[in-house]
Amino acid sequence: MATSIRLAPEISNRLDRLAAKTGRTKAFYLREIIEGGIGEMEDYYLAAETLERVRTGKERVYSAAAVRSDLGLDD
Repeated sequence: MATSIRLAPEISNRLDRLAAKTGRTKAFYLREIIEGGIGEMEDYYLAAETLERVRTGKERVYSAAAVRSDLGLDD
C-alpha cells in the first residue's frame, strides 16, 4: 500500500542523511519506525479509551484483592 506523508523539513533532512550514510532507503527507515512504534501507539490509545470508560462508569473495575480471591490465590 502506497502512502504519502508530509514531514517537517528538519525530520525530512535527518531521514535523508540517515539513508545516505547507511545506504538504505528512506522507505526502509519509515517502515522500521512504523513497525516499531505502532504497538506503542495502539497500547496508548486503547488504554486512554479504557480509562475514559472507567472514569465515566462504563467499564467495570476490580480490586486486586477481589481478583486474587476469585482466582484462589489467597488460599
